[in-house]
Amino acid sequence: MAWSLRLVEHRLEAGTLCSFPEGPRVLFVRAGTIRLVTPARAEGRAPVGHETAVFADEACGVQSHRDALTFLVFELVRQPPPPAGGRVLLEHPIALDPRTAWLMRCDRVDFAAGGVAPRHRHRGGGIRCLLRGSLTVTVGDAPGRLMGPGDCWFESGREPVLAQASTTEETSFVRCAILPAEIRGQSSILYVDPADAASGRPRTYTVFVDEPITP
Repeated sequence: MAWSLRLVEHRLEAGTLCSFPEGPRVLFVRAGTIRLVTPARAEGRAPVGHETAVFADEACGVQSHRDALTFLVFELVRQPPPPAGGRVLLEHPIALDPRTAWLMRCDRVDFAAGGVAPRHRHRGGGIRCLLRGSLTVTVGDAPGRLMGPGDCWFESGREPVLAQASTTEETSFVRCAILPAEIRGQSSILYVDPADAASGRPRTYTVFVDEPITP
């Protein structure tokens, strides 16, 4: 079965509600606060605020809590993908071996000014979206691409990637990846030069979601 990982931006006015079908997804709040309502919890979960994420794999409703709301949805969908219901920022095919158990992870990566992620790979593919600052991303032997706030890109995990942050300001991006379930709670990064694993890391990671999924 063919799959895609998709990133969709949604905007809601205060008090409005939108619905999502069953399927693994992460909702990341860019502005405002959301309340997630599921059939099992009609009263809704606790509100989720700015730059926080929540996981949902059952049919659910999302309601803006008090104010207007902007949020990103990372979702795993079958190909051809169903209607998005919002503005699609990026969609990319992703290969999932049905014999492997998988998880969906969402985290934010924060670089200090001048931070660098040495050439590395990952244990699975995922989508990134830059939140602030700037980041030059070099994949394999291709020319580096300068990312600004709102820019999105896909990393398969197979090609080596070098990431160089702005030298004058802090830089952050949010990402969602589909990874082998066996590495739940562990880093997915694999350095091209193993010595880089022991070097200083002028970046931090905030994990929001690390949940097993059933594609």
